[in-house]
Amino acid sequence: MPQKITELQEQLETIIKGKKEITDKILMAVLAKGHVLLEDVPGVGKTTTALALSRLMGMDFNRIQFTPDVVPSDVTGFTMYDKQSGQFLYRPGAVMCNLLLADEINRTSSKTQSALLEVMEEGRVTVDGETHTVPAPFVVIATENPVGSSGTQLLPESQLDRFMISVSMGYPDHQSLVELLRDRQKVNPLEHAKTVLTREEVLNLQKKVQEVYVADVVLDYIAKLAEATRDHELITLGLSPRGTLALCRMTKAAAYMKERDYVVPQDVKDVFKDVAAHRMILDSKARYQEKTAREILDEILDSVPEPKVEG
Repeated sequence: MPQKITELQEQLETIIKGKKEITDKILMAVLAKGHVLLEDVPGVGKTTTALALSRLMGMDFNRIQFTPDVVPSDVTGFTMYDKQSGQFLYRPGAVMCNLLLADEINRTSSKTQSALLEVMEEGRVTVDGETHTVPAPFVVIATENPVGSSGTQLLPESQLDRFMISVSMGYPDHQSLVELLRDRQKVNPLEHAKTVLTREEVLNLQKKVQEVYVADVVLDYIAKLAEATRDHELITLGLSPRGTLALCRMTKAAAYMKERDYVVPQDVKDVFKDVAAHRMILDSKARYQEKTAREILDEILDSVPEPKVEG
């Protein structure tokens, strides 16, 4: 793993205290060309994490605060008549950046959500018959606040499937909270964050992650885990082929972050729940038994035999 990624991790730790496991997974998703859904209560560092990543990785950053009155053109852009040239000119929307923070995505209309999720999938927008490609790299970090669901518009499962991973920041532990209070007495570390990677270097790292080797036995293991989610009695909708591909890409990023150019089964286990949990629709029996998607996925990990891989 390049020294610059280590430096980036160290800088992130000074900004987001006690959440290295979560910030590492977000970084993996970026390297795997994926998008991230952060589901958590306000004030735990979701916005700060996105802003810190954009600064450290030299990315153009846009933020859109979703409310019921945000319309698709705010996301994709629109054309406007220009008197001087006598032509209709494209005015870029929020998606024309490298890293977009889509704040509280569940508080806007389904039409606006669809406009964003289409760009996430296609990597381009079409306005008045003209296609505009979003800059590369392009990453969306969307947030959802599970508290205060009044007036929210839940994302359909087909749209949740567009996010490579879903993670929760959670509250910091006691020591991390003390360090956060101490560090913010006079200055915010985010203000001193310096660019560690250029956009070109990020693109190069994404290419290297794609080249990480996955043996057939590991591919077989990934397929068996996906099939187990579809066959489980407490799961109505399991991992789709798109979700299975996302799992494969995330395992490559996990291996690369551990300084390997090949994937081992533990890489799969490390990211499986983050990739699969938000894609599951649970049966009513699971709700009666008060079982969460992550608990059921733990059972699947225990039930599917882990292959032996020579390293």
